[in-house]
Amino acid sequence: MFIQTESTPNPATLKFLPGQTVLDAGTADFPSADSAGSSPLASRIFAVSGVAGVFFGNDFVTVTKSETTEWDHIKPAILGAIMEHYQSGQPIVSAGEEQASGHAEHSGENSEIVDQIKDLLDSRVRPAVAQDGGDITFHGFDRGVVYLHMQGACAGCPSSTLTLKMGIENLLRHYIPEVTEVRPVAV
Repeated sequence: MFIQTESTPNPATLKFLPGQTVLDAGTADFPSADSAGSSPLASRIFAVSGVAGVFFGNDFVTVTKSETTEWDHIKPAILGAIMEHYQSGQPIVSAGEEQASGHAEHSGENSEIVDQIKDLLDSRVRPAVAQDGGDITFHGFDRGVVYLHMQGACAGCPSSTLTLKMGIENLLRHYIPEVTEVRPVAV
């Protein structure tokens, strides 16, 4: 098994590509070791000292390190943990624990606008942020403001504010005049 790595716009995060499917559908975010109980793979990666976050996409694993840790010191152990996991035959995430594409349900007077926002996020935004090892999920729309949650490499990335304001906000405002602003939310 050959696992490729790619840098992301977030210097604290690396994208690992095992060359196999990680999740069949959706994403899974483990922002701390305590949240990794449902995933044998995430638990193995968190066993490496200095790992601060783990995120799974369709064909990648994104790992975020702590500020005081150097990639040169933990990258070989992370590669070993991923390889060991795939050889173990264990599931990536325990049955029933995979997260959906992260859409909050929304009904009422703005439901048509919300559907347009979700469609644009799914077709234009999420594929781009997945390339960088992250994901973005819709959390609400209220009085012209779209609330989004950034995950994986996008969470805490120095350029995430620029991505939200210049990229996503401009895109949504262009196609949906009712959108006036995009704001990040922490979950």
